[in-house]
Amino acid sequence: MARIALITGANRGLGRSTALHLAEAGTDLLLTYRSHAEEAADVVARIRAMGRTAVALPLDASDPAAFPAFAETVRGLLKEHWEREDFDILLNNAGHGSYKAFAQTTEEEFDALMDVHVKGVFFLTQALLPLLKDGGRILNTSTGLTRFIAAETSAYAAAKGAVEVLTRYLAKELGPRGIAVNVIAPGATATDFGGGAVRDNLETRNGLGSLTAMGRVGEADDIGAAAAALLDERTSWITGQRVEASGGMLL
Repeated sequence: MARIALITGANRGLGRSTALHLAEAGTDLLLTYRSHAEEAADVVARIRAMGRTAVALPLDASDPAAFPAFAETVRGLLKEHWEREDFDILLNNAGHGSYKAFAQTTEEEFDALMDVHVKGVFFLTQALLPLLKDGGRILNTSTGLTRFIAAETSAYAAAKGAVEVLTRYLAKELGPRGIAVNVIAPGATATDFGGGAVRDNLETRNGLGSLTAMGRVGEADDIGAAAAALLDERTSWITGQRVEASGGMLL
């Protein structure tokens, strides 16, 4: 029986790459997107071309009021496509960046970050927990910025710091069900995140790359491959851990 993974924000970037890596390893996918349905459809088509089952559905990961209905939709899709009542993997990946100095960060900007990265992760996981298989996996997405400091990222890093603490608590509380819970923390990565500055600005890309042991910034596939490895069935004894995938940034 194939494993089933649910990945939020999988239409692009790290979520997309992880979905494709998992599919290559024989996992079926439930993917969410907030916008750009055409991108999600492309990911679904690529996964289906590998012979795996994939379904994409819309979700605003910052809106907990929508989560109970979303969970019921997932329940129906599991029955329809897999004749199952549960799934194996939850990857909380959806999110956005906000880059502004502490003194200039507004309450609205702060709340937007907390709504998707903290409140959304907390209550979406809570809503989906009854559908997550005993012995399953949860992987949350953080950032290298919880270890090292960069200008104009305090609010974003604070939100991800909360996710890292939550990850350890979930690992403890869900351990009796055999559910392993970890967090992956990417370093500077060339995606469209934060407006695509790392991807598109050569000066920024080279400057950040010079701060890594590997001498370059990460690519989406570097993170997708690392996340898929953490979700492999052979790594189920790893739980409550923060794994940084940054190429050795600012060691």
